[in-house]
Amino acid sequence: MLDRFGRSARLRYESGSFRVLEPGEYVICAVTSQRIPLASLRYWSHELQEAYFSADAATARYAEVRAKGALPA
Repeated sequence: MLDRFGRSARLRYESGSFRVLEPGEYVICAVTSQRIPLASLRYWSHELQEAYFSADAATARYAEVRAKGALPA
C-alpha cells in the first residue's frame, strides 16, 4: 500500500528559504516528529538544519538548544 504522504524530502535550510537536495513530499518536524508537507513548511532553523511544524515547536526547540548553550541567547 502506498503511503498517502509519498516520500520524505531532504532539504538544505537557508535563511529565509530552503533548497531541495532530494525531492519528496514532506519533511519531519524535529520537535513533534509530525510530517510537514513541503507546501506547508513555514518554520525551520538554518543554524540547526531542522524543520518545525509550528512557531510553538520552533520556539520550544530554540529554548532547549539555548539552555544547553549551543546557541547565543
